[in-house]
Amino acid sequence: MAFLEPAPLQGVAPYTTPQEPREAWLALAAGIDPEVAQYFLVSARCGCFMQAARSLNIKATLLRKQLALLEEHLRRSLFCYQGNVLSLSREGQQLQGQLLALAHQRRLPVVEQPLIRLAVAEAILHDILGRDLIALLRRNASARLEIISIDSDLSLQALSADLVLWLAAEDSPLPGPSFATREPMPLARIDYLPHIAKRYSRVAARPDSLDDLSDYMLVQWQHDRQVEPFRPWNSLVEQRLAGVVQVHSYELMLEMIRCSACIGLLPQYMSHFDRGLIALPGLFQDSMQRRAWLAVNARVEHEEQVQQLVELILNTFSERQDWFV
Repeated sequence: MAFLEPAPLQGVAPYTTPQEPREAWLALAAGIDPEVAQYFLVSARCGCFMQAARSLNIKATLLRKQLALLEEHLRRSLFCYQGNVLSLSREGQQLQGQLLALAHQRRLPVVEQPLIRLAVAEAILHDILGRDLIALLRRNASARLEIISIDSDLSLQALSADLVLWLAAEDSPLPGPSFATREPMPLARIDYLPHIAKRYSRVAARPDSLDDLSDYMLVQWQHDRQVEPFRPWNSLVEQRLAGVVQVHSYELMLEMIRCSACIGLLPQYMSHFDRGLIALPGLFQDSMQRRAWLAVNARVEHEEQVQQLVELILNTFSERQDWFV
């Protein structure tokens, strides 16, 4: 996923007039450096310099510079704007046609991207890491990344990945992945508290004891039923004869808390992620904590690309350190 270095323009044919025959254009196209030709064809296909740069995995400034040099050497304008739409000029269309005609004679270079498999705990992927991953892919449309959501300890044990980010006990990474990994790195410690939407609970009427919860519906993510540190919350839910709903989707649980006046167990940082939610401290005597752990497959093949993801994850947690205890 590293950026390509600028390719020098080599062997460009001398200036010819637009009226010259097809053979002259063919010779002109054949003299363009293959990498620069690819820059031009991808830009023509995308109709957007920014998207073309993402597809090529280069900076947009580099792409524009190379295309400007190409126009300078050819002494022709290859692109024009029709309103707000980027289009090819007449000369650009001629060049595109000849470059495509040459495609069967030479293969333009394609930088193959390795497939990287990233497994992430569903809550972390949704709350913490998702936005930075989207930003990464927005910058690099040629990446090959498989994102695997870990929604249970069973799925954690069954998966195979290059990089794993999961939740376990505060003082131990177990249970962790079943395959061999390098030394797991402890990331943030996360406290969990019941949460409610602010709009469904005025400050003076918010529940401050377990008895007060009897007037509210509780919502539980099924995955949390098997989490040992959540025993105080799980025991409360299991005792309920009414006013409880269990869901298999983390996002659905969040929506029920936001929109259905439900109370559910969420990470303490949730008020940073969604300012419409507020924690209800003091309901349980025992604290409920987990820790995020990060590990790299011991047999990882694509070291550079995986380390870039490791740095992204570490930076994400560092930037959000005020979210955690």
